[in-house]
Amino acid sequence: MTDSPEQSGERSGERIAKLLARAGVASRREVERMIADGRVRLNDQPVTTPATVLPSLKGVTVDGQPVRAAEATRLFLFHKPSGLITAERDPNGKPTIYTALRNALPRGAGRVMPVGRLDLNTEGLLLLTNDGELKRALELPASGVPRTYRARTFGDISQARLEELIEGIQIGETRYGAIDANMERRTGRNQWIELTLAEGKNREVRRVLEHLGLEVSRLLRTAYGPFHLGDLQRGSAWEVPQAVVERFRKALLGGGKALAPVFAPPLDSPARSAERAPVPAAAPAPPRGTRGAARRSGPAPAAKPPRAASAAPTRSIRPSRSREDEGELLGRSELRTKRGQGRPGQHGAAAPAPRKPSGHPGKPPRPGKPRRPGKPHSSGKPSRP
Repeated sequence: MTDSPEQSGERSGERIAKLLARAGVASRREVERMIADGRVRLNDQPVTTPATVLPSLKGVTVDGQPVRAAEATRLFLFHKPSGLITAERDPNGKPTIYTALRNALPRGAGRVMPVGRLDLNTEGLLLLTNDGELKRALELPASGVPRTYRARTFGDISQARLEELIEGIQIGETRYGAIDANMERRTGRNQWIELTLAEGKNREVRRVLEHLGLEVSRLLRTAYGPFHLGDLQRGSAWEVPQAVVERFRKALLGGGKALAPVFAPPLDSPARSAERAPVPAAAPAPPRGTRGAARRSGPAPAAKPPRAASAAPTRSIRPSRSREDEGELLGRSELRTKRGQGRPGQHGAAAPAPRKPSGHPGKPPRPGKPRRPGKPHSSGKPSRP
C-alpha cells in the first residue's frame, strides 16, 4: 500500500492516473479501473488510489510490465471505412480498425487510441492519439468539441423541423443537447443533412433522425473539432504536424482559443520540387527564301530535342473532390429514367425523333430529266454482237 504525498501537504509531481494516461497506457477513467483491479504497482506494492502523486513513472508497472516515460503527443486523422469496429479486438471475429491501421500508420507510430467511437456502418473521420489525457479531453461533453456529420436519409422532413433540434430533443428517457442541422440538397424524398453536435452520445445522430421519421442509409463524419476529413482516402491516415498538435493541446487543456480548421491532407503542403533540366539553345533560323532550297539540296535537319519537364509548383493544388454521392439521392425508377435519357434501346429513353421527309412539304417532288427517245441507256461497256 502506498501513501499519497498530498496527505502531508506536499505536491512534487502529477497524479499517477494522469501520468499513465499521458504515457498512453489508457485514458484516466480506464487507469482508475486498472488501479481498482490491482493491476498497477509501485515498487512491487499495489497502488490503491489514482490520486497518488509521483514525480515520474520510475518503478511503476502495469500488469507486471514497466511503463515507459511519456512520449511526445501524436495525433492522426484516419478515414474509417464502413464495416470496421472501433475496438482492439472483437469476440465475434469481425474486422477492427487496427486491421486497416497496420498499413495506414507510419512505422514507429507506436500504440494509438481512438478518440470516441464510430459505429460499424458509420464511416469518416476518426482521431487517433497516443496521449490518454488528450483523448479524454476531446471526448468529454464539457469540452464542447463539435463533431460534424453528413447523413443521407429517406423520408419527409422540412428545414423548419430540423432547426427545432437546436433546442435539444427528448427521446424516451434520454435528453440530447443542441444539434445544428441543415438540409444540403434534396431529390424527391431523399436528402443529405449536415448535423453538428457537441455531446456525441451513443448512436445519437441515427436515433435523432429515426425519431423524426427518417431512414438513414449512410452516415459520414466529416470533422472533429478543428480537424476536417478533407480529401483523405478511405483506409488512409495522416499525421497532424507536431507544432499544430501542441498548440491545440494547450488550447484545449488550458481553455485557450481554438485553432483554425485543419484539413487532411493539408492544403498548404509543399510539393516535391523537380530539378529543371537545361534546355539546349535552338539553332539559328536560315534566311527567308532559302528554306526550300536547303530542304531540297542539303541533308535532313536534325530532330528537335525534347523539351524538359517543367518543375512542379511550389504550392500544391487541392484536387477536385469527386462527389461519391452523385446520383445516390434518386430512387430506382428515377435513376433508370435518368441513365436512359438519350440512349436508344434502354428503359426510360426518349423515343427517337421521326425522320424529316425529303423535299419541302406541300410541294410535289421534282420530276427527273426524261430520257431521249430511241437512245438506249449505256453503261459505258460495249455491247456484244
